[in-house]
Amino acid sequence: MYRFLRWRPRQPENDSVKPHDSAGDSRARLFLMTNSFETGGSERQFGVLAKNLRPEQFQVHLGCIQKKGPFANDFGDVPEYWLGGDLYSWKSWRTRLRLSRSLRQLRIEIAHAFDFYTNLTLIPAARFARTPVVIGSQRQIGDLLTARQFRAQAMAFRWCDAVICNSRAAADRLAEDGLASDKLIVIGNALPVEAFAAVPAALPRMSGKLRVGMVARMNHRYKGHSGFLRIAKRINQRMPDVEFVLAGDGPLRAELEREAEALGIGNRVLFLGDRRDIPAVMASLDVAVLTSDSESLSNVILEAMAMGLPVVAYRVGGNSELLSHEREQSQRGELISAGDEEGFAAAVERLLAAPSMRERFGQNGRKFAQDNFGLENVRARYESCYQTLLEKKGVRTSLATWQPTTEAQRNG
Repeated sequence: MYRFLRWRPRQPENDSVKPHDSAGDSRARLFLMTNSFETGGSERQFGVLAKNLRPEQFQVHLGCIQKKGPFANDFGDVPEYWLGGDLYSWKSWRTRLRLSRSLRQLRIEIAHAFDFYTNLTLIPAARFARTPVVIGSQRQIGDLLTARQFRAQAMAFRWCDAVICNSRAAADRLAEDGLASDKLIVIGNALPVEAFAAVPAALPRMSGKLRVGMVARMNHRYKGHSGFLRIAKRINQRMPDVEFVLAGDGPLRAELEREAEALGIGNRVLFLGDRRDIPAVMASLDVAVLTSDSESLSNVILEAMAMGLPVVAYRVGGNSELLSHEREQSQRGELISAGDEEGFAAAVERLLAAPSMRERFGQNGRKFAQDNFGLENVRARYESCYQTLLEKKGVRTSLATWQPTTEAQRNG
């Protein structure tokens, strides 16, 4: 994963938040909240945004529900608002009240929840605190939520001034459910500059050996690791020298290792465990794949394209927004009908057998990622969004030194 620089929060270590003296400080006071600091895509995007908003424009405060995960120490003493393991318990509501008091004491002007659990935590707390601008996030399609969870989040979203979705597919799903379209804002995931940097391969490259790999946490079956192994077996039967790589860890790992052995490909699959050097892992591959059954906007696909890799994925959620193409010469990868493992294996084999195709797809993908998901572009869109919402509420007419880039003006 990307290495975040240590960030010193502007809140005290304990839960007692001192009132902020804003005299002479023209920056907007922004509160960002994440569930945890695990290695998932939402958590990493939270970290990228928190680290890169312009300090001359925003006074950023952070909060979390659980201070756990590999990135927990990268941000210093972030206040924790633990719900007690139940979103609807009395303890969870007392936690929301405590969070609401913190928002008032800090005089927060923008409260931005970054994932499902913080949507149900921060949004009601911010409304109770009368925070001027309240923003929710939709970073999944919604099909992984229970009916009760979906209804609860939909209610919370109706209290928001805006819901930021990381894909058009996610926004369309909310619109279909009746959320006002003027509340929906699509801002894609950001790729830091280092995502595009040339790095040594994590695994030594050997002449004549090709590698196919996937990066995904092994904690949910919808990520399709079992399908990846079945596809790997199909490829192995026709191209026995290909090596397969799985980066990620979780409670399903031991079971997946047994599945690889049972399929007779245990000696062809490398389980790398949890990695924070994803660009180096990508540099070790020839083709990146994603066998997930559900995606909004995949960080894995974006990271692969940033490293110049062709990608094969199922046609689900926002994958078509990344890999679809209007002209053959601009193709960045292959989209396969969901569940078609034979078609998936055949697409990977075509790429493995055609170095020039891999290079062309990789170059197209890298340019596409730079043009659309580079950090400066995405940061400008967030800043433009925050500014616009503050102006609509009549809180501010401008932010200190705020000057939107051409990209922000075009997309804001």
